[in-house]
Amino acid sequence: MRFSRFFTNIPLNIGNHELPEALAYYISRVLRKRKGDTIRLFDGSGQEFLGILLEVGKQQVTVQLTKSFAGQTESPLYVYLGQGLSRSKRMDWAIQKATELGVNEITPIFSERCEIYLKGEHNSKRLLHWRQIAISACEQCGRSTVPVILPPLLLIDWLKQTEADLKLTLHPVAEPMTSYAKPASIAFLIGPAGGLTDTEIKTAQGAGFHTASLGPRILRTETTPVVALAVAQQLWGDF
Repeated sequence: MRFSRFFTNIPLNIGNHELPEALAYYISRVLRKRKGDTIRLFDGSGQEFLGILLEVGKQQVTVQLTKSFAGQTESPLYVYLGQGLSRSKRMDWAIQKATELGVNEITPIFSERCEIYLKGEHNSKRLLHWRQIAISACEQCGRSTVPVILPPLLLIDWLKQTEADLKLTLHPVAEPMTSYAKPASIAFLIGPAGGLTDTEIKTAQGAGFHTASLGPRILRTETTPVVALAVAQQLWGDF
């Protein structure tokens, strides 16, 4: 039987829990769940919990968690994604699909040709929005661990701090990904809609990034992480 499945950022354990206001509103007013309905909850720890709704009010929902079990196993391939900032729909789509495909950490990247620049409060709001995109994707796809969405960084700063066994930036004229040995972790650098400049590619190469090809066609910025992660999971992950 398939149960409604929700993420909560409160630590979970067997027993009674009052759900956060936003989740309570969604369960009671949007989904119109009722007392006695069964739901599943996860808190990002890797554990899942089965529970029964004890109280369903307009602003308060109480659940009794009766059973815990191990959630979906994560891919053995740890994936870092540096995604060039693009306009909202493109960025949302890239984060959603990368989450579904097993990404572990996503960092939005400020680069020379990125379409938007975020400052102050707008930066914080977009970060919360992207984290919710990832949470919703986990609720849908069955992941029990939510990927980390880090605050946007300048490209040069992300290159300096990124550590992975294999570091790749995608380019249509390069060696295919199949030419590399199996890594335990991989970092993908993906440019914005306008692509990375030649100087930025050279800077990435100086930081240990290799160029790799996903075929002869030039992919959109939001398509590239989907294809790259799918190929990587097929070669070295859990596909």
